[in-house]
Amino acid sequence: MTTNDETLSTPEKSGENKDLGAAPEAADPVSALTAERDQVRDQLLRTAADFDNYRKRTRREIDDAKARGRDDAVKDILPVFDNLERAVAAADSAQTVASVVEGVKMVLKLFEDTAERMGLTRVKTVGERFDPAVHEALQQQETDAHPPGTILTEIVPGYMVGQRLLRAAMVVVARKPSGKSAEGDAQAAQAGGGGDGPKSGASPGSEDGHNA
Repeated sequence: MTTNDETLSTPEKSGENKDLGAAPEAADPVSALTAERDQVRDQLLRTAADFDNYRKRTRREIDDAKARGRDDAVKDILPVFDNLERAVAAADSAQTVASVVEGVKMVLKLFEDTAERMGLTRVKTVGERFDPAVHEALQQQETDAHPPGTILTEIVPGYMVGQRLLRAAMVVVARKPSGKSAEGDAQAAQAGGGGDGPKSGASPGSEDGHNA
């Protein structure tokens, strides 16, 4: 009997020992949180490093693109400089001014063609309606020959590259004469006053009677 009791009690003690041994493993939240914190920190550090590398790479690509665009523009303009140097050299030995002018016109035409290939266009001015988006009014001129707001003179040309304004055109804009209506009213009043003069003629009549 004693042996059976001891045998039956033995599993209970071993189970208790198992529970006691498993308790410390389940009751360790600090280590789990610490590991999770370290993992999140490592991920944040890697993300920050990746973003910094991306930012530097993007900056390099932008700088390279700007440099390539600048180089291409300079290459397109080089023939203009070459021909301009030739024109200057030829001007020293030119027999007439007309030949020099013709050479300069050729260089200008080459520059215009090069600018057109680069997408450069001139802002329309004279005869156009003033547009503050592409025009800059340096002066207003009173006139009846053109509607107010019409561009009369171009002082400095403006240019666009594609749809982007490179430089606004500086112009002179028409405006309505400010004193014309007042001057017309004054002339009308003066004309009406001249007609009334003889009617208020008691004075002239008295003067005539006095003279008589």
